[in-house]
Amino acid sequence: MKGKLRLEVAPRLCLKQEADDEVVSGSPLPGVKPQQLDGSIRIPKETVDILRNQVFGFDTFFVTSQEPYEGGVLFKGNLRGQAAKSYEKLTNRMQNTLGDQYKIFLLVNPEDDKPVAVVVPRKTLQPETTAVPEWFAAGAFGLVTVLTLLLRNVPALQSNLLSTFDNLELLTNGLPGALVTALILGAHELSHILVAKTNEVKLGVPYFVPSWQIGSFGAITRITSIVPKREVLLKVAVAGPLAGFSLGFVLLLLGFIVPPSDGIGVVVDASVFHESFLAGGIAKLLLGDVLKEGTSISLNPLVIWAWAGLLINAINSIPAGELDGGRISFAIWGRKASARFTGFSIVLLGLSSLLNDVAFYWVVLIFFLQRGPIAPVSEEISDPENKYVGLGLLVLVLGLLVCLPYPFPFTDGTLTSFTNDAISSL
Repeated sequence: MKGKLRLEVAPRLCLKQEADDEVVSGSPLPGVKPQQLDGSIRIPKETVDILRNQVFGFDTFFVTSQEPYEGGVLFKGNLRGQAAKSYEKLTNRMQNTLGDQYKIFLLVNPEDDKPVAVVVPRKTLQPETTAVPEWFAAGAFGLVTVLTLLLRNVPALQSNLLSTFDNLELLTNGLPGALVTALILGAHELSHILVAKTNEVKLGVPYFVPSWQIGSFGAITRITSIVPKREVLLKVAVAGPLAGFSLGFVLLLLGFIVPPSDGIGVVVDASVFHESFLAGGIAKLLLGDVLKEGTSISLNPLVIWAWAGLLINAINSIPAGELDGGRISFAIWGRKASARFTGFSIVLLGLSSLLNDVAFYWVVLIFFLQRGPIAPVSEEISDPENKYVGLGLLVLVLGLLVCLPYPFPFTDGTLTSFTNDAISSL
């Protein structure tokens, strides 16, 4: 649609503005009401002059040129001092001279990686409306997710889905596993909500995405307000996976330590732990010689339920699009690096989907629903504090450890056999 801002190359530069021209603004950000895209919202030349002469200055952002922008006016120039302090001065001056009519963004020009300032009318920043109420659509997705969480733990129904309606009592067999996985998902989403509220960031209703393979792919949660800076975005994005990983890790350890209540639990082949570096490493550490190649072992089912929760958090920590991992990579390294991570992650997922159906469904979901780009924050230039960067990196590493396979043998039989063969050949 004409006038739509493309954030992956934002800010897009247009033709040079003539001195006497008014600046025509269209759609500044994703989420603009559709009816506003067709109307012309103009920033008068007098207002542009006020911005240039009274708002910007030598002590904040010295303007060297201005250009029409898809959402208002783009000012090129030289940033003075620290970006955060200069942005605060700019917003205060604009508030004092023009009130609340306009919003200023301090961004990075992808063409030359230099700071630019963009001013847009606030009325174009209202979130778009939908025909179906958010809570209704989210509730429908949530009900289906409850069903898939239950079915995941009832293999008899998975093989014959239509028999579910004739055997509803069997769904209760999947209730414990569904509750554990839902608890981990709930901790994830609640942490997002609490940290967002603390930092005055508004979130939309979470849409839980059902999955036949692992019960759920997590939730899609839109940010419905303008985030003030990358550090705030990092705090909100990190909160969910940290809570989910923490709770999932504790429950996984309990599953390995506490014997199953019926003495049998769930019987799995040891090779299943090769599917995750984290789960395989913990299993080898706690089970020791009990974990042998080609043998079956009895486990507390809590191990499998917690592992599913960890996997869901790991999937959401992939540095792609508007996933938590994508928002983390954007907050730490900026928009250009985030776009590269997204492309690289989608390619890897695409290759993985040739062997793994979970990867196939997830790459489709990312490509159509979570591809991004991430809406600009008010001030994108300042880097987050190191302690928050450390938390973000921790989340990305944990996600990688959960998803990567465990490459080492669980017993040293292979090495012993190789050594014996080598000695006998001497």
